[in-house]
Amino acid sequence: MSDFYNYSVTKRDGSELPMSDFKGKVVLVVNTATGCGFTPHYKDLEEIYEAFHDKGLEILDIPCNQFAGQTPGTDDEVHEFCTLHYNTQFDQMTKSDVNGDNALDLYKYLKSQKSFAGFGKSPKASMMNAMLKKIDPDYKNNAEIKWNFTKFLIDRDGNVVDRFEPTTSMKTVRAAVEALI
Repeated sequence: MSDFYNYSVTKRDGSELPMSDFKGKVVLVVNTATGCGFTPHYKDLEEIYEAFHDKGLEILDIPCNQFAGQTPGTDDEVHEFCTLHYNTQFDQMTKSDVNGDNALDLYKYLKSQKSFAGFGKSPKASMMNAMLKKIDPDYKNNAEIKWNFTKFLIDRDGNVVDRFEPTTSMKTVRAAVEALI
């Protein structure tokens, strides 16, 4: 049994959601924000969800306010924003930390499986590199989550197969999900 299935996260209603509920499914875990330049990723995430949910995809949306305070509001306000602006059908979990002492154990595990491998070569990648160099001069050499909308892809056996930084094209993410479906 993969370690992924040993973790759980807290749902908006306060109940625990064990990752073991996702056995046999492809899972995309993403830390999200409602006020970020990458927030439009919700549109693509919903399209991916609609295309592949019936074939075994689950999206685990974990709002996080650790990056420039871009996820203000309560868990219910985050959910309302997502459904109102992006018609999301996948649920949002409770707002949680993905880095630091209070990081979810699930995120500690995910980062141990797939470290940061760079932002790529796009203009947004250059912007992220410049910004993060000021925040953490050693950012390239640690596994910490760098920004909102970092995605981890887990296969049907619970293996963490990929990590996508927010600068990765959503077409690339979709193709990777489709390859596992």
